[in-house]
Amino acid sequence: MKKIGIICEYNPFHNGHIYHLQKIKEMFPDSMIILVMSGEFTMRGEISLLNKWDKTKIVLKYGVSLVIELPIIYAVNSSDMFAEGAIKILELLKCDYVIFGSESNDIETLTQITKTMINNPTFDTLVKEHLDNGHNYPTSLSYALKKIINKDVNNPNDLLGISYIKQIIINNYHIKPMSIKRTNNYHDKEINNTITSATSIREALKNHYDISNNVPLETNDLIIKDDITNNYFYLLKYQIINNLDNLSDFGDVSEGIDNLIKNNIFKAKSLNELIDLTKTKRYTYNRLNRIFIHILLNIKKKDIDKLKEIKYIRILGFDKLGRNYLKEIKKEINIPLITKYSDIKNDNLSFQRKISSIYYMIINKEELNIIENKSIPIKKED
Repeated sequence: MKKIGIICEYNPFHNGHIYHLQKIKEMFPDSMIILVMSGEFTMRGEISLLNKWDKTKIVLKYGVSLVIELPIIYAVNSSDMFAEGAIKILELLKCDYVIFGSESNDIETLTQITKTMINNPTFDTLVKEHLDNGHNYPTSLSYALKKIINKDVNNPNDLLGISYIKQIIINNYHIKPMSIKRTNNYHDKEINNTITSATSIREALKNHYDISNNVPLETNDLIIKDDITNNYFYLLKYQIINNLDNLSDFGDVSEGIDNLIKNNIFKAKSLNELIDLTKTKRYTYNRLNRIFIHILLNIKKKDIDKLKEIKYIRILGFDKLGRNYLKEIKKEINIPLITKYSDIKNDNLSFQRKISSIYYMIINKEELNIIENKSIPIKKED
């Protein structure tokens, strides 16, 4: 039986994700799907519109056998670090493949690009040169690759796929990368089909549009439809004002962006206004969002270095197949497999619990039984 890894955020889980899972089952009928999933906050610095327990309940109904939480230090970081944590967990769980959505659906070219990034000394020089001219990292990366091998790479899922392949190559992992062709544009903000991007669904919710044709019933019932942006912004504003003199200590803050934030926080009356006032050519919307999440969650550069080591694997849910597999490999993994905060004493886990508490404050749902939830076993129908 093949073990298939998926790295996901599911913000929210929609029809395109169902298509992805179905395609994997077609490709590997006798397989088990293992998710490594970010929980409350995402790589782009956004708040998950489904809490991690609801996401887990949903995906277990659509063919996933095992759901693992991606630690927050990796979940809200750059694509390379996001990939570093997620791929390592899939390797520890002895997955045979990681399968991701891709605009190009061309693993050979993505692998060639990745090897150029790793092995060609000119690559880093060209990237730095473009960064020094005020461009952001994705633009600089594309510029360097175009110069060296005449390849364009600027689609977000291809770029993320490259980060996955990079981790596999530099760590000599056994897991193999595969891709599935994306059926829509990741950046689309308008809904034009039943399968659409998560971006367009979030945009539709902001405008109070109906999304019931684009997500499964479970997502439509459980998704946060209220505007929680103000709840987040007021907590963020408090954190920024309370740390005006040490904003440079927070993750992703560099090159004077702290001064821009400091100057603009008293002018801005909303999160969007703060971003618009602070955005520059170098600092993308996503990077600013990620900076603000780091400030909100009190994630400092020293914390990232200290909490990077994966010292446990936290299981959010499983079906019968997943449970049996965990029993089978438990003795082969040299770190604990846990389900709840009380299973072990660990700084990483304590930090994760604090993050969950902040999340439920933002969404106006401070329920201890939700924060302390154990993994969710789901029985599949015969």
